[in-house]
Amino acid sequence: MTESTAHPARVDYRVEPSQYRHWKLNVEGSVARLTLDIAEDGGIRPGYKLKLNSYDLGVDIELHDAINRVRFEHPQVKSVIVTSGKDRIFCSGANIFMLGVSSHAWKVNFCKFTNETRNGLEDTSKNSGLKFLAAVNGACAGGGYELALACDEILLVDDRSSSVSLPEVPLLGVLPGTGGLTRVTDKRHVRHDLADIFCTSVEGVRGQRAVDWRLVDAIAKPAQFAAAVQERAAKMGDEAKRPANAKGIALPRIEREDSADGIRYEHVNVQIDRSRRTATITVKAPAGAQPADIAGIEAAGAAWWPLAMCRQLDDAILNLRTNELDVGTWLLKAEGDAQAVLTNDALMLANQDHWLVRETLGALRRTLARLDVSSRSLFALIEAGSCFAGTLAELAFAADRAYMLALPDEPERAPRITLSEMSFGYFPLVNDQTRLQRRFYEEAAPMEAARGAIGKELDADAAVALGLVTAAPDDIDWDDEIRIAIEERAAMSPDALTGLEANLRFASKENMITRVFGRLSAWQNWIFNRPNAVGEKGALKVYGTGQKAGFDMNRV
Repeated sequence: MTESTAHPARVDYRVEPSQYRHWKLNVEGSVARLTLDIAEDGGIRPGYKLKLNSYDLGVDIELHDAINRVRFEHPQVKSVIVTSGKDRIFCSGANIFMLGVSSHAWKVNFCKFTNETRNGLEDTSKNSGLKFLAAVNGACAGGGYELALACDEILLVDDRSSSVSLPEVPLLGVLPGTGGLTRVTDKRHVRHDLADIFCTSVEGVRGQRAVDWRLVDAIAKPAQFAAAVQERAAKMGDEAKRPANAKGIALPRIEREDSADGIRYEHVNVQIDRSRRTATITVKAPAGAQPADIAGIEAAGAAWWPLAMCRQLDDAILNLRTNELDVGTWLLKAEGDAQAVLTNDALMLANQDHWLVRETLGALRRTLARLDVSSRSLFALIEAGSCFAGTLAELAFAADRAYMLALPDEPERAPRITLSEMSFGYFPLVNDQTRLQRRFYEEAAPMEAARGAIGKELDADAAVALGLVTAAPDDIDWDDEIRIAIEERAAMSPDALTGLEANLRFASKENMITRVFGRLSAWQNWIFNRPNAVGEKGALKVYGTGQKAGFDMNRV
């Protein structure tokens, strides 16, 4: 497999437990156990074997699905044990041979999805109190340790051989790709000189030293390890905001129709124009009778519009990101009954402490955040018949630009934007700002003006006055202005646009997650292109061949 021919087939992110090849999910009362037991011949692509519990994209797709099933199908679960089913090996991280035969885009997209999956553990811990315990029962290296780092606590077996390590720099000439460096410092507060030793050593750190350096929380001898894991997992669950006796909802397979130039779901439609290199993503408001109370929400289950739409939009984003690399501009549209969206928003707000509503809000939050960190240009098009209301207004605020059609002579056809409380704290960016706070740099006057407009149907003039849209062409200029904007975007360097968009979308506030994504986008992206990693004698290319890496010793 060569760089140019690697990974021609499309990736499908839809999976269910009966199809798992690498994870086992067991639930006993309030504790779930996720056991990693990777099938060596179960790679998502040919050309490598997943030895030593090493993973690829397919393993993470299963993990993403399993965590969602704990969230929605097992609401009684308050803590999750993440461990290994193999003897003396927890996880050796991303499969090195997979990385060696993968295209640059594949490597970066793989790292991004892995980031998002691990970020999701922390997001759920923070917002639902569902806690994660890494029961490290063997050697734990690279991405394996990064998975452990994403958990709330790490318990390491003290058997004189099991260790934690981040050996990417000395071994492969690359960085820990899913937040390892950042979590070691920002989350675990490992002293920077000790972190320097740790991240430049192949052998890693074990036993009491791992505790002393803050790399793990506790150790236990092999004879006491299983009991210590169960005891700690039970105690961690005391903080969870999850009900003991609630009945979960099933997450059925997401149904869609695929075509050569599009994907159609019940609530989301994707239409690809390859000549313009655009994908038009249209999200539809709910239609027909909607639940009016918690009983109705529970009866609807995964078919409840906010959750069903969210799952479909998430699948569409992942599909486009992985399978449509040449489609660089996403045009965001929303259509349907604005009042139906606002009614669902009001129902969620009134019942936000109910476990199913809370988990649905979490799913929406993470899906919108996935949109924010996608390296695609995002233009919102607010046209006649649009429905940028409440939760769906966040699509416009996520966009790099929002164009709103002005129809002063046809007010009955003119599109409207309607704000709800959802834009004021329920769906923050990964940097913990709302999209409106990001938009207005948290300045009081525009934020107060926007809040004062909650519930009002805002036409183009009002939206411009409030700073909610970029421009409001009339019907005479609309087609030309949108066409020119799209054509100009398509003529620019995709690499430069990725850097530009990431800098502008996360402009004023940083936190651990923005640093993880920023370092992936800039540092790791660059390193993945450098000959010291991927050249003919690059460390990543020659690993396992017996050859010694040949480095260009110029420091850049």
